[in-house]
Amino acid sequence: MPASRPKLLSYLLGVPGALTLWKWFSHSRARLNLADMRRDYGLAGLAEGDAPADDPWPLWERWIAEAVKSGIREPNALVVATADAAGQPSTRMVLLKGADRGGFVFYSNYESRKAGELAANPRAALLFPWHELERQVIVEGAVEKVSAQESTVYFHSRPLGSQVGAWASAQSTVLSGREELERRVAARMAEFQGRVVPLPPFWGGYRVVPTAIEFWQGRPSRLHDRLRYTRQPDGSWRRERLSP
Repeated sequence: MPASRPKLLSYLLGVPGALTLWKWFSHSRARLNLADMRRDYGLAGLAEGDAPADDPWPLWERWIAEAVKSGIREPNALVVATADAAGQPSTRMVLLKGADRGGFVFYSNYESRKAGELAANPRAALLFPWHELERQVIVEGAVEKVSAQESTVYFHSRPLGSQVGAWASAQSTVLSGREELERRVAARMAEFQGRVVPLPPFWGGYRVVPTAIEFWQGRPSRLHDRLRYTRQPDGSWRRERLSP
């Protein structure tokens, strides 16, 4: 042991709380080694017998129900990946607000960056990252706007602050500061005081109509289970197992 180490230890033992702080600092440095951050997965498996051969929907319904029941935070949170006409990708987190055999629905400002990219390239990929369950669901498909009626019904189910915020925020544009946004919100709140907030003409829903749905279950030694369903030209689904 270097001669300086006993002197440091003696000093730490003599200062109240110093040794605890030193241990925390040492452990924090160790935790910053990203290459050593890993965990083995083994909560469950995903066998062909767990999933219909020609229909992804029963497995989706079971997995989303289990995610909700598990108590994980925001099980309907997902990553939406889009790309512009030049192929430059971008991602963001949104919340799933509807799902049926027709597709997966989320809502957005129609003048945002994602909206511009979807207008130029109306395809998207979705990722549901259920880390606590060691699961992912990946959806790929074409994107279409939902009807104004459907958007209106959902818009009026939102809290008042969220409705007003949709009018106040020019999503993805540059602000001079937080104060500018708060001034816009205050002005819109005063404008709509005592009134039903109408659906903004620049706001509404998107539906991702799936052409592929992959179910991913973590397994030991990174030998994960991956079952992918792809929609066929006749509208049927084909299930395949992918290498991890």
